[in-house]
Amino acid sequence: MTLSETLDRVDADLAAGRVPLARQRLRGLVSSFPQDLLLRRRLGDIYRLYGEPVEVGRWMYLEADRDPAETAAFEERYAMPLRRMRALAWHAPESIAGTAFAAQQLEAVRKAGSAYLGRSVEWTAIPLDRDDEPEDERIPFTGRLVGVGVALGMVLMVLGFFAVWVFGFVTFVRWLWR
Repeated sequence: MTLSETLDRVDADLAAGRVPLARQRLRGLVSSFPQDLLLRRRLGDIYRLYGEPVEVGRWMYLEADRDPAETAAFEERYAMPLRRMRALAWHAPESIAGTAFAAQQLEAVRKAGSAYLGRSVEWTAIPLDRDDEPEDERIPFTGRLVGVGVALGMVLMVLGFFAVWVFGFVTFVRWLWR
């Protein structure tokens, strides 16, 4: 399906009140065409219908006429530079941004990411760094131990079930042969 056909479907979905489907289609388009500022703006407008200022700020981040409160909500949620880079989902040099403002924004975020890591970062290869995750999103060591314990318990339970099943089957076969 072409870009224009998908946009026609987005318009039809919005006209029919199928906002979640329109949002899903636009997210797919932004994923396929991350440098298209119009798609980002439309996705931001849909998130505004949902009352999600973080997501509106995310998709309107490269627009000069963005709402400062929505931008602040996005920047607060994605405070660490590498997280913000990943959230923006931009995968090209700033020079093709389409507007001078968008290019400045992208450059500022990329430079902050580079300064944070102490080395150059590019939009095409954003490194994963555990230290850029907020503390409240990290799984503590005790939580990992509990997760391992639960997984081990599940494995033992499944093995126990099969052991009981095999023992029962063998007992049944022996009973039949008597």
